[in-house]
Amino acid sequence: MGLFLIIHVTIIRPVRRESPSNGRRVIDCHTHLLSPEFDGDRPEVLARARRAGIARIAIVGQDFAENELVLRAGDGLYLRFLGLHPDRFADTRPLPDPAETGRIERQIRAHAGGLTGIGEVGLDRWVCREEGRRDAQREAFRALIRLARALELPLNVHSRSAGHQTLELLLAEGATRVLMHAFDGKASHARRGAEAGYLFSIPPSIVRSEQKVKLVRALPLEALALETDSPVLGPERGMRNEPANLAIAVAAIARIKGVDEAEVRARTSENARRLFRLA
Repeated sequence: MGLFLIIHVTIIRPVRRESPSNGRRVIDCHTHLLSPEFDGDRPEVLARARRAGIARIAIVGQDFAENELVLRAGDGLYLRFLGLHPDRFADTRPLPDPAETGRIERQIRAHAGGLTGIGEVGLDRWVCREEGRRDAQREAFRALIRLARALELPLNVHSRSAGHQTLELLLAEGATRVLMHAFDGKASHARRGAEAGYLFSIPPSIVRSEQKVKLVRALPLEALALETDSPVLGPERGMRNEPANLAIAVAAIARIKGVDEAEVRARTSENARRLFRLA
């Protein structure tokens, strides 16, 4: 009787990992992913972000209560920022008193070791038109700039209809680590911030904003970062935005600058990591 030898061969194939086509991962520098608009499908939104190559997502707090939500948020993608949004001083809202700013300052100090930075903070002359309220808004912002300097944390800054005034205050207070989120001011003012080392984060709404196009044209790649400001500032007005849409901002910046999308991803990620001191 003959002897038969049966050899079983197992072929091991390399695992393909999902990643953006150019192999670069990017950072969404400003979102509101803890807002109620995402309560129904937040895990799915985060899963799409991972598949789109999002390395980290900044979540910003707007007042004491939302700051507490930021502190409790557990996903590993998150970069945590605590702040006091300038729209809390809007003409249509109860005016926060200095004690509220002090309460948030203590909250930030207590958790400083686990934070990436302070935000959302800044000035907003669109919702805050009464001069007394603008003064209160400015004083709260000044206090938080000084706290950021004392704690050596970067600022995530709002400046709607107040770009020039916001930059002037930051520069006067000696702020050096600054992200200007969705800056809507003049490119000439932005250049002064860029000269001081500030970053300007660009959202997907650039595809419908001539002002954002002018901003990107005026600033070098070394001064740019990416953001979605989810759930707003998406490519289509009125539709919910999410971090996976960063690819739209990347493509727009690449077209304007005449460079590869891979370079935009690499440079903006490097800029954000340097500002936020990420490993």
